[in-house]
Amino acid sequence: MDTHAMARRFAADMIAHRNKLAGKAEDAVQAQYALHQTAHGLTEQYHEHKKDRDTVLSHWEGKRAEDFDERTTKFGKQLHVTGSASHDAEKIVSGVTASLSGGHTAARRLIDEYVARASKTLDTGFAIGSQAALMKAVAAAADLAPQYTRQSASNLRRVNTELTDAAKKLRALEKELRHDGVEDRSATTAGSGGKAHNILAAARKELGTRENPPGSNRNPYGPTAAWCSSFATSMWRKAGVKIPVLPFTGDVYRWGQEHGKAYGKNSLDNAKPGDVLLFGTGPQNTSTSKHIGIVEKVEGNKVTMIEGNSGDAVRRNTHVLGSATFYGGVHP
Repeated sequence: MDTHAMARRFAADMIAHRNKLAGKAEDAVQAQYALHQTAHGLTEQYHEHKKDRDTVLSHWEGKRAEDFDERTTKFGKQLHVTGSASHDAEKIVSGVTASLSGGHTAARRLIDEYVARASKTLDTGFAIGSQAALMKAVAAAADLAPQYTRQSASNLRRVNTELTDAAKKLRALEKELRHDGVEDRSATTAGSGGKAHNILAAARKELGTRENPPGSNRNPYGPTAAWCSSFATSMWRKAGVKIPVLPFTGDVYRWGQEHGKAYGKNSLDNAKPGDVLLFGTGPQNTSTSKHIGIVEKVEGNKVTMIEGNSGDAVRRNTHVLGSATFYGGVHP
């Protein structure tokens, strides 16, 4: 009997809380990165604009020069105001990111602690072997879950309160921006083509993305933690796959089992572009499920993959496609 798996079933609500926090962390980190790049770009553009304006006006006098000065000064103000607002928004979202990462870490610790205690209780009951002992162990493990779930729910409520406060600050910042006469319009376009095409298109765009700062595990795809799995599930989500951001690789394999999309080490010839392959020997824990990557192409017994957290960056690597490296894979 797999007591670890049984304990995880009792922890289903806690796992759901953790997954919610992971998904929100992904969104927050991506927003923070985007705001940082925007603020930096606008600041540089503002200084370049001011320099060019001063150069032109140093050689130009008269009515047209005054009109040009007025228009360029107004545009410079817009650049400055928008850049400052982006910087302020980045600070707000940075706080949210830290809170979500902390909340995710707390949720993960609660799950690990509960599963360890519940598994030990179940193992004791199974070791005795009598039906009464088994029933007592299962009841004890089930009774233990609510107190951990309450802690997990409280943790989720606390983070949600901080998210609400941050949203209010961002709305206030938006009002200030509109009051200054600056408006930003953007449009998004959805990709086309098959699911695998969209997964690989999203993943290829991320090649070269690194942790910031290096060695910190801080990444734009999920919580501050080992992030190969956050990257893979984030790329799947961008392509429309209905999967949570799952920072632990073994959870991706379990998701595949639950949805009839997983295949084991004896069926690795089923691997196709867009799939993920799992490194290690099994999904039980971080010692057995060590890494994950997105399949880009398969050529004979070689598989080329795009992997997050490979040398602290998103990289393209080639491996031998065999059970010595992978314990299984999952179709999107």
